[in-house]
Amino acid sequence: MTSNETDNENVFLCYPLRSDSCPKVQRFTVVKVAMYAFLMLIILTTVFGNLLIIISISHFKHLQSPTHLIVRSLAASDCLLGSLVMPYSMVRSVEGCWYLGDFVCKVHSSLDTTFCISSILHLSLIAIDRYWAICDPLRYKMRVTNNTVTVFTTFTWLFAFVYSFYVVFSGVNTIGLESFIMQVYCVGSCVLFFNKQWGLICPIVTFFLPGTIMTSLYMKIFHVARKHAKVMSERVTAGGLKSQSSAHREGKAAKILAIVIGVFLFCWLPFFIVNALNPFFNFFTPADIFDAVIWFAYFNSTCNPLIYGFLYPCFQNAFKILISTYICGIKDSNTLNFE
Repeated sequence: MTSNETDNENVFLCYPLRSDSCPKVQRFTVVKVAMYAFLMLIILTTVFGNLLIIISISHFKHLQSPTHLIVRSLAASDCLLGSLVMPYSMVRSVEGCWYLGDFVCKVHSSLDTTFCISSILHLSLIAIDRYWAICDPLRYKMRVTNNTVTVFTTFTWLFAFVYSFYVVFSGVNTIGLESFIMQVYCVGSCVLFFNKQWGLICPIVTFFLPGTIMTSLYMKIFHVARKHAKVMSERVTAGGLKSQSSAHREGKAAKILAIVIGVFLFCWLPFFIVNALNPFFNFFTPADIFDAVIWFAYFNSTCNPLIYGFLYPCFQNAFKILISTYICGIKDSNTLNFE
């Protein structure tokens, strides 16, 4: 028996009866079980954490402010990503195979891109909303209403959907890569390639531009909040104490926004750097590394409800009431404490 025949026997294929099948990733059983358990934990936390945000805002009228309506739409993006995209990505990452065919692969890639872009753009909307609320409070209530928020969130969803499905199904992202894709293609793969043009357009439009806007707005918010806090701290009248409390809330809101943006940049930056560099360096990133940065990006959708749940008292109270009433069966007051 030759060495080539021995090697072929040791290679497990995604589709054993097809000669053009992709090789299956070989891992120890304990490693696969650990990977499935860890990724399932991420998926469940993402789905149920964001579902809790959606239910809380829908259930309590006090939470249905313009800001929280954007948060609810953001949670919908993250929840759909966790329920419709992540489970299939999990199997692909652990097994190294895609078992659902090319068409479903395109739908999966389109939905993946849609929900991720929607999540990023919603974070930008929240930053803009907080900027107007803190830096221009007098005109904020006239400028930002529930109807205005509905229009902007609807546009965000439409843009993310049309952009993603157009790019994936039109194939504009693979123009010029036809020969390369033919060389590396095998049955059982589901990879979204980007040529040099779209490798730059996609990160700029969907990450670097929104990220720059969010960061610059945060810096402005933080500067204004500190300025307000300094002015209010100098007041000693009774009205001043009330204003001081308002300034404290503004400062806290600015810090929370900083955490949201910091986590966003931390999770998404590796993915978009790799995505932008890959077309210029002959797609040099190993499959395991690329899977890792994808899941690192997904993790942002897991973190968003945790940030709101742990840092916003109104959501903490809403969670406690919902869990105690509908899960534990304890009838408690439905009144939220906003302190």
